[in-house]
Amino acid sequence: MIEFPDAFFVTGTDTGIGKTVLSSMLMSALDATYWKPIQSGLEEETDTAFVQRVSGVTDQHIIPERYKLNTPMSPHASADIDGVELALNDFKLPEFSTRHLIVEGAGGLIVPINWKDTILDVIVHLGLPVLLVARSELGTLNHTLLSLKALRDRKVDVLGVVLSGESHPSNHETIEHFGQVPVFDLEPVSHLNREHLLAAYQTMTHV
Repeated sequence: MIEFPDAFFVTGTDTGIGKTVLSSMLMSALDATYWKPIQSGLEEETDTAFVQRVSGVTDQHIIPERYKLNTPMSPHASADIDGVELALNDFKLPEFSTRHLIVEGAGGLIVPINWKDTILDVIVHLGLPVLLVARSELGTLNHTLLSLKALRDRKVDVLGVVLSGESHPSNHETIEHFGQVPVFDLEPVSHLNREHLLAAYQTMTHV
């Protein structure tokens, strides 16, 4: 069982790793507000719009992005294209009236937001603990354990690792052992709607 603090940060070992699906699941299960500070790429449905649609929450549970960048690239590159400069001091935790605030990052931990700072710097700046999302399959050990080391080197509290994808018991056990962190399995959700996300949450947190 995860003890969720008032506010926490969902980050990942890569892009397309399952951060937004996990955030949607948590929004479906918890009395929470969602905030994605940086959105890169506006041609398709944004992560904020996706989370709101599949979790079924109202506008009162959604905080608009601090930056919406047009090109689906790393924030620093997308910002350069848009002629925008992102700075750490631009990010401050918003007020929220729910029990929890879920903040979702962009890409992985060391993805740059400008030519100096990274997503990890944003996490440290905001002072939030982290829920780390990683792939469950072959190749995840190096990425996940390096990400945990990067977080701990910066004194960031880690709530747990969520392995996204088909269950891989050996990887689960290895990350739990070497990472010294709780590990949870989030298997593929058959339908991305509130009902199925709630069922996935129950399975993930109560096994």
